[in-house]
Amino acid sequence: MAIKEQMQGDVAVIELKGKLMGGPETSGIHTKVKELVNNGVKKVVIDLGKVTWMNSTGLGALMGSMTTLRNAGGDLKLARVTEKVKSLFMITKLITIFDTLDSVEDAIKAFK
Repeated sequence: MAIKEQMQGDVAVIELKGKLMGGPETSGIHTKVKELVNNGVKKVVIDLGKVTWMNSTGLGALMGSMTTLRNAGGDLKLARVTEKVKSLFMITKLITIFDTLDSVEDAIKAFK
């Protein structure tokens, strides 16, 4: 699991690659979001286009990240969610909670 972060204006874009299956990398996502919030960033897009699979631990990291952002007055958008991961969101009914967009650009625009 690899995590890359870049700022696009006032929006942090976090690109994930690999599997979200638990372990230190998965908790690293929430840690990264907490760091961003502590630095005043309140808009975060997580790009899931290169995530091949996710389990409940990965879902928990995304939920925790969204909660941290919303408690700070911000929000989280998910971009490029693969069909495999989207099916997991549908099964768990989390598709109704997460704002998922087709591209990173659309996700950034959704904050405006």
